[in-house]
Amino acid sequence: MTQTQTDRKADRPWLFRTYAGHSTAKASNALYRGNLAKGQTGLSVAFDLPTQTGYDSDHVLARGEVGKVGVPVCHLGDMRALFNDIPLEQMNTSMTINATAPWLLALYIAVAEEQGADVSALQGTVQNDIIKEYLSRGTYICPPEPSLRMITDVAAYTREHLPKWNPMNVCSYHLQEAGATPEEELSFALATAIAVLDDLKGKVPAEHFPAMVGRISFFVNAGIRFVTEMCKMRAFVELWDEICQDRYGVDNPKFRRFRYGVQVNSLGLTEQQPENNVYRILIEMLAVTLSKDARARAVQLPAWNEALGLPRPWDQQWSLRMQQILAFETDLLEYDDLFEGNPAVERKVAELKDGARAELAQLDAMANAQEKIEYMKARLVESNAARIGGIEAGETTVVGVNKYQNGEPSPLTAGDDAIMVSDPEAEADQLDRLGAWKDGRDAQAVTEALAALKAAALDGTNIMGPSIQAAKAGVTTGEWAEVIRQAFGQYRAPTGVSHNPSNRTEGLDDIRDRVSAVSSQLGRKLKFLMGKPGLDGHSNGAEQIAARARDCGMDITYEGIRLTPDEIIEAVRRDDAHVVGLSILSGSHIPLVTDMMDKMRAQGLSHVPVVVGGIIPDDDADRLRAMGVARVYTPKDFELNRIMNDIVDLADPSAVAAE
Repeated sequence: MTQTQTDRKADRPWLFRTYAGHSTAKASNALYRGNLAKGQTGLSVAFDLPTQTGYDSDHVLARGEVGKVGVPVCHLGDMRALFNDIPLEQMNTSMTINATAPWLLALYIAVAEEQGADVSALQGTVQNDIIKEYLSRGTYICPPEPSLRMITDVAAYTREHLPKWNPMNVCSYHLQEAGATPEEELSFALATAIAVLDDLKGKVPAEHFPAMVGRISFFVNAGIRFVTEMCKMRAFVELWDEICQDRYGVDNPKFRRFRYGVQVNSLGLTEQQPENNVYRILIEMLAVTLSKDARARAVQLPAWNEALGLPRPWDQQWSLRMQQILAFETDLLEYDDLFEGNPAVERKVAELKDGARAELAQLDAMANAQEKIEYMKARLVESNAARIGGIEAGETTVVGVNKYQNGEPSPLTAGDDAIMVSDPEAEADQLDRLGAWKDGRDAQAVTEALAALKAAALDGTNIMGPSIQAAKAGVTTGEWAEVIRQAFGQYRAPTGVSHNPSNRTEGLDDIRDRVSAVSSQLGRKLKFLMGKPGLDGHSNGAEQIAARARDCGMDITYEGIRLTPDEIIEAVRRDDAHVVGLSILSGSHIPLVTDMMDKMRAQGLSHVPVVVGGIIPDDDADRLRAMGVARVYTPKDFELNRIMNDIVDLADPSAVAAE
């Protein structure tokens, strides 16, 4: 008699996480403790943009961004409040932080020591993937070489002091959000891991290197094409095993295991008929859980309404319950791999692996990191343009967006409390506490700690030890990052948007004719300036608007992310722009656009039309229009050609004269 499935011991479920953090450390702590009480088994910390990019909450670039997309952590006191009454020795904590990863890990270690924890027992992950920041998310600070050095400094430090900690989480999640094909997601993520391991090899004893390979983890994206996404994960598993064995000589299969966490796709969440997002999230979760041989070790799910604004605790609970029902009510964890030996799956996995190997070979042949970054960025912009073009043309169906648009109003989105609104007093509260922290610390200890940090940065000493000492001395995030900027310099990543038109001009003839006619009236080519004010590094939308404007025959200016309103206005004046576009997805559109419009009026530029795009609630859209913004676009405005026609209308001198 054979053993029945029910006689077997079920597999242990993956870690249940929700990605969370907002307003203040105290408010986020309450959210974490509430989620843990509901059955969440790991924490996933979202930091605000100033923290991610190395600025204190009182910096001019932080205005309007404090606590918007995550929690602000400026110093040890903030980190202490964030984990108050949460025993770190018992926790598995994922911190989504990259450029300032050594610093946030230093603060975490300092708090753990205050709690009396055994630091060697700490478990968790610091994302620490700077290459994807250059390609897709934009929260980088320094050039590639010193940034890579800091990644491997963290890895070398954790090998010695935090052996259960994952020092780097190669993040292909944002690559897919930026338009990557499955082959590009596979190859670009694996190329990042290879770059880190090649650098790490000289920093740890040879006998410990295989175990360090085993500590590298991945953070991936699962989209709606279920079969392709499941096969992509199987391809990841097989390719990583191949790389670890062939390139690095890792014999122990345990150290070659592809260990990954996942957040399913946010790019595909729709503002239209948002209740449909629940089904999308569930289907995408299945792609990374059904296949035992390629199952995620941690899963975090977005909330159904994240295309509308901040999710409420109830919305996050709904996503958590989805994981728990699959893990505990179904029999999924009782079975062997469901897809092993399936010929259709094996064919698709082989196809994806071949495509990824070809991309990896091309990247391997390139001379340096800068060349590779420029190549990958340009590929992502082109792939995203193809994705958007498919939706616009109806070749890719998105239910409720370009097909089956008619439907009943959702009662889930009704009422004033349908989404959570960030506390308007949170930024002022954070600034008050930051000022008190600076006033109450030992200034001499801070000066000495910063000097030691700078010396380590310049002489090659591992950055982690001085960072931990700086954390204990009361140094702030902005002060730590300023030392790093002074030592290594700042960096501007390539935009991926060429000034040369692409060959993707099908369906643009009418708009191109309109652009040509209006340009003749203007006496020169219609000039469109695309700007990204503030710290928001989500540049996908801005890149696609700029690229489409270029392909429509406009003369474009797009200088990338993280510009101040003053820098954008200087470009408006320098290039004599006819229309200005602003893209802000961090929720800071009101303060940034207010500042921008006030300064344009003060400098005599109020005649230049401004259009704004972002995740903008209706009430905020009305406020922006009242300020003088000519058009407001949200994720529901997926037809880029309509936006292009609006830009032509705004620049048309005959239309202006007729008003």
